[in-house]
Amino acid sequence: MGIRLPGMVHAKALPQRSLISPSAPTTNVPKGHFAVYVGETQKKRFIVPTSYLNHPSFQDLLGQAEEEFGFKHPMGGLTIPCNEDRFLDLTSRLSG
Repeated sequence: MGIRLPGMVHAKALPQRSLISPSAPTTNVPKGHFAVYVGETQKKRFIVPTSYLNHPSFQDLLGQAEEEFGFKHPMGGLTIPCNEDRFLDLTSRLSG
């Protein structure tokens, strides 16, 4: 007989950090987050909190995506045309 702790299961399902590394299935986007594809040649998928949408630096990246892709993104999701290191640097500053 085991003890069921729903809070523990939920905590494991959510990331400890605001940023999840690529390759998570599409259906595993937690509430309050969204998926983006980042990279100049090879695109990697990241999950970021929606709160980033209000930050001017992240809005600059979205503006670059709009200029390059318009509303047709090659990966089928939001694609941000910057290198992965720059994206990780920005998101680490936004999360802490």
